Amino acid sequence: MSQCAVSEELFAPVGRGIEVCYQTFGDPDGDPLLLVMGLGGPMTWWDPELCAALADAGFYVIRYDNRDTGRSTVLEGRVARSTLVRAFAGTRVRTPYSMTDLAADACGLLDHLGLESAHVAGVSMGGMIVQTMAIEHPGRVRSMTSIMSTTGKRTVGWQHPSLLPGLVGGRKPGREAYVAMSTAFWRQIGSPAYPQPVETVEKRAADTFDRGVSASGVTRQMLAVLTQPNRGARLHSVRVPTLVVHGLADRMVHVSGGRATAAAVRGSELLLIDGMGHDLPPELFETFVGAIRRTADRWSSLSRPST
Repeated sequence: MSQCAVSEELFAPVGRGIEVCYQTFGDPDGDPLLLVMGLGGPMTWWDPELCAALADAGFYVIRYDNRDTGRSTVLEGRVARSTLVRAFAGTRVRTPYSMTDLAADACGLLDHLGLESAHVAGVSMGGMIVQTMAIEHPGRVRSMTSIMSTTGKRTVGWQHPSLLPGLVGGRKPGREAYVAMSTAFWRQIGSPAYPQPVETVEKRAADTFDRGVSASGVTRQMLAVLTQPNRGARLHSVRVPTLVVHGLADRMVHVSGGRATAAAVRGSELLLIDGMGHDLPPELFETFVGAIRRTADRWSSLSRPST
């Protein structure tokens, strides 16, 4: 792996009583790149090798735990399973927070780091967050990469029906149960063309549990996802260089979500990958880094003063 500088895990107050845990890779004078993970995923799901490769490509990489994940603030209160089911069915329900709040957390982290703006890349729910940033905080976003995500429109980006029991079903307590459940679920949604060794998946699950898992926190995040608005029309206003990446074998967020995102953002690049599911296989790291760098360079060329 690259020998780029890697910070300790640090903490940033981002407002509204929320503190997020974050870590940086690379030179602070590089192009800032904020990485936003998806539902229930700590920042460690951004593989250190991928972060280092992005740093080697000239980025100052910042990864962080969303609220209710990992070492960031975990809120109190429980969400009834019936509330989750009603939200799945499209019924209006009260939610602890929204995509707007999660996007504000990301902007608060940029404030803490003294960054007026950054390139942003998000996976799944993280893609929804960076889309919301680009809409609601356009001055903070230099370029946007939305990976395996969707616009919030219910008729695109759906889950394969076989996944629904695992998403709304109950979870047994304890480390062993979490590792078994997580490993089984990743076997369902992972990339069929790039299967990861079961030992790798089990270790990631164990590390995730040890870092901190909140079942109620995942439910609160899921409610934010289920009750998000359709951003399709508002994405038409996004003017920053945009890359949309989606796997053609994604069972968690159907590729229609990526296609709809790319169609909504004028001038975006759509990168569809055969055999890729709902994960970030190491075999595709070079592809991801090249595409994100290419998108960031579009911003650099647009922002460079003409002579």
